[in-house]
Amino acid sequence: MKCISIRRIVLLFLLLDFFVAKLAAQPLYHEQHRPQIHFSPREKWANDPNGMVYYKGVYHLFYQHYPDSSVWGPMHWGHATSRDLIHWQQQPIALYPDSLGYIFSGSAVVDIHNTSGFGKDGKIPLVALFTSHDPNKTGASSLSRENQSIAYSLDNGTTWTKGPDNPVLKNPGVEDFRDPKVMWFENSKKWIMTLAAQDKISFYSSPNLKDWKKESDFGKDLGAHGGVWECPDLFPLVHNGKKTWVLIVNINPGGPNKGSATQYFLGNFDGNKFVSIDSKTRWIDYGPDEYAGITWSNTGNRKIFLGWMSNWIYANQVPTEKWRNAMTIPRELKIIESGNELVLASLPVKEMDGLSLKPVVFHNLEINNHSVLSKKSGATSLPCRINLNMAAASDFSITLSNEAGEYIKLGYNKSDNRYFIDRTHAGKADFADNFAATHTAPRLSNAPGLNLSLIVDVSSVELFADNGMTVMTEIFFPSKPFGKIDLQSPKNTVLKELTITALRGIWK
Repeated sequence: MKCISIRRIVLLFLLLDFFVAKLAAQPLYHEQHRPQIHFSPREKWANDPNGMVYYKGVYHLFYQHYPDSSVWGPMHWGHATSRDLIHWQQQPIALYPDSLGYIFSGSAVVDIHNTSGFGKDGKIPLVALFTSHDPNKTGASSLSRENQSIAYSLDNGTTWTKGPDNPVLKNPGVEDFRDPKVMWFENSKKWIMTLAAQDKISFYSSPNLKDWKKESDFGKDLGAHGGVWECPDLFPLVHNGKKTWVLIVNINPGGPNKGSATQYFLGNFDGNKFVSIDSKTRWIDYGPDEYAGITWSNTGNRKIFLGWMSNWIYANQVPTEKWRNAMTIPRELKIIESGNELVLASLPVKEMDGLSLKPVVFHNLEINNHSVLSKKSGATSLPCRINLNMAAASDFSITLSNEAGEYIKLGYNKSDNRYFIDRTHAGKADFADNFAATHTAPRLSNAPGLNLSLIVDVSSVELFADNGMTVMTEIFFPSKPFGKIDLQSPKNTVLKELTITALRGIWK
């Protein structure tokens, strides 16, 4: 028996050596399925982007993070920084759980006038507002488990000190009372907090980021209500000289393609109330894999949006081990017109152009069911960007595939005027019953022509159609990278222009 035990021990050590060697053969940030042009944590779990603020040439990205596991757990604020929104440097954890609970989502601002009083010796404080979530309060006491707390930094966001009088806004008796997004409202010289309160948005105001007064509620009878409202954002955008206020509200579940999603409202805000211009339900992203999206603060008239690239239906089960989940490409938001309506459009930030290698361009390209583009272009390495323009909207599809027979197909169906992404054969999908599916989104443009831009990474695709009026985000997990591009159309269709551009990875 002793001999058998020793043999087993030796075998275990050999197996351990094998797996260690296998892991060592996968360099950090180059593991299977690791995004190459999207931010993902060095290791362990990540979800909602938090506290996004721009200061002194640096974009700060904080995010929900559990450093001890690759599944959700006690939330911290992870931290990463960038000077160009594309290349990211991992920083030490910014906020740890404390006696008030986990550190849930929130925002950060530059308190230029030191209204908070946290500034010292002429140093301008960065101030973060976040939700303290006490997991030990259950049952009847759950109505007080989420409260809003404060922290500040006097070294440009490197280290943070929690406020001595937390929480600064106590729960009025709402089970889901979280995710404060704070902005300065110049007309009234006060801070406005936009807060998710279960099935509506509550607005609060403060002169100093510490003492908060309830202003109003919005949305109980408007928009999508298939789940809890979360992660709101409020800001103005100017189009043709006219200011329109945008209210972002994330919802889970209840999205247009099941699970998590980001809706928005257009309207007016006077420092007290938000009034929507209509009762329509609108979505920033129709795909299943953009959630908790908000914008950076302190970026002037430019509004830059970032979302979490997953869905709560399967986020804990996706087939990655060292790390789990990534962020979308940063996107610039603009108001554009579609007929007589206003639409919030989003496109990849211009900084993405810095990753471009030499493009391959086709003019007046005729496609049909047998068009194998990859043989013509030779530019099929991922990540890449694919742009196409059609003079007249017509049925077409683009298929990305590998030699294992796996593929993802996307395109436009003219009969129902919808874009689609089909990931039913895109690789591993058995970790969730409803992952392998086809998702659709309406075409919102009335223009006769059609344009499409695709950002394709090793395990995701982001579709921006009609100058960003319709957007879809999808993740997938092929056994091998997709290296072949096919274009198909049920009838001969001519593309005015098609450009395929390989992109440099952001991780060295």
